Amino acid sequence: MQLDVLEDSTASLDRLFENVDLYLPPSAWAQTLVALAVVLIAAVFAQWVVARLAIKLTRGVLHAAGRDDWDQALSKRRAYRFVRFTLPFLVIYLSIRSVPNIDPDITTFLARFALVLACFFVIAAVDAWLSALQDTYAATTRAQTRSIKGYIQIGKIALRIFGVVLLVSILIDQSPLLMISGLGALSAVLLLVFKDTLLSLVASTQLTSNDMLRIGDWIEMPQAGADGFVRDIALHTVKVQNWDNTVTTIPTYKLFSESYRNFRQMFESGGRRIKRTLRIDASSVRFLDDVQAERLLQFRLLHDYLEAKRTEIDSTNRSLGDLATLPANRRRMTNIGTFRAYALAFLKQHGELRQDMAMMVRMMEPHSEGIPVEVYCFTALTAWVEYERIQGDIFDHLLAILPELGLRLYQSPSGSDFSQISGRLRGEIDDYDAPPMR
Repeated sequence: MQLDVLEDSTASLDRLFENVDLYLPPSAWAQTLVALAVVLIAAVFAQWVVARLAIKLTRGVLHAAGRDDWDQALSKRRAYRFVRFTLPFLVIYLSIRSVPNIDPDITTFLARFALVLACFFVIAAVDAWLSALQDTYAATTRAQTRSIKGYIQIGKIALRIFGVVLLVSILIDQSPLLMISGLGALSAVLLLVFKDTLLSLVASTQLTSNDMLRIGDWIEMPQAGADGFVRDIALHTVKVQNWDNTVTTIPTYKLFSESYRNFRQMFESGGRRIKRTLRIDASSVRFLDDVQAERLLQFRLLHDYLEAKRTEIDSTNRSLGDLATLPANRRRMTNIGTFRAYALAFLKQHGELRQDMAMMVRMMEPHSEGIPVEVYCFTALTAWVEYERIQGDIFDHLLAILPELGLRLYQSPSGSDFSQISGRLRGEIDDYDAPPMR
């Protein structure tokens, strides 16, 4: 029964196509208009039905796969719209030559023009897909450290160059290879025009492959006026947001050819260095007498140091015999050495310093601005605000403890110092009884 119905339907379609000429208008121009109308209806059908169904199917697949971010990115970049515009021009390209009673040169030109538009929208759709790839990647955690924006941009440049060559070759009805071979003669001009692009491409590849720069890195590049966090890495430029909220734009190739400081390793290590110098007034440095040593022995941080030092010094002085009666021959403790021991003990008991990293308090070469005593250690917190708080607490205490050890911080004379000196001199002159004049 079903076989008989199928055979009857096939026979009916055959009779319809055999008598199709009966339904066409007899005049040539009317046949041309009908054929053009059929082509346009087919193009509209391809755009509004076939393309929409294909796009809806694609969205359903993405939603089922849990990739709604891709659907949103493709919609934002209008990739679906470009695909919808592609199909009608493909239909026109495939069917325009079948329109009767039109000069073949005209139909060939129209077909070629429709193909150019179809290829243009295909290239635009691929360009939109690359932009969607960048958008979806930027939303991942990996994008916070590694940027692919430079690769996306070079891909777009290559796509557009290929698109221009393809479209021009279609319009002039020549092979794309012929145009590409013609570009070889312009290679010197192209290298000059795209010099910065080529340099940036090489630099971007090296920076990414060698993990030299990531988004979020704190870099310092004085020659470019940059000191802050990297916010964007593109093909041609790298944007750095400085501490004053200004943005410095650096050519990408400069970050490969010139030196800069990257603080990423400091953050990853979990310790931020403190390296600061206290300048001690040389006139306040002296030996400790027994009374002062006994008083300092009561300091908890100095007790063990002074006990061990006193035992060592007494042993050395006893070995000198009668020579030890002369103070110049005896070993004695100094207040500046005791201060260094106190500062180191204070650092070792500090709960916010890294005890597993380098830690020392050293005296450097004296000069005209006092005796430098350098504090070198690492904080356990790397955040800028916390780092400054810890550093401030440490040096607040060390500065305040100096008078307890009989030390003074070096300070250049200021205007008030000179005023006090001149005032004292004037007072002495006023109090002086000059001899009577004769």
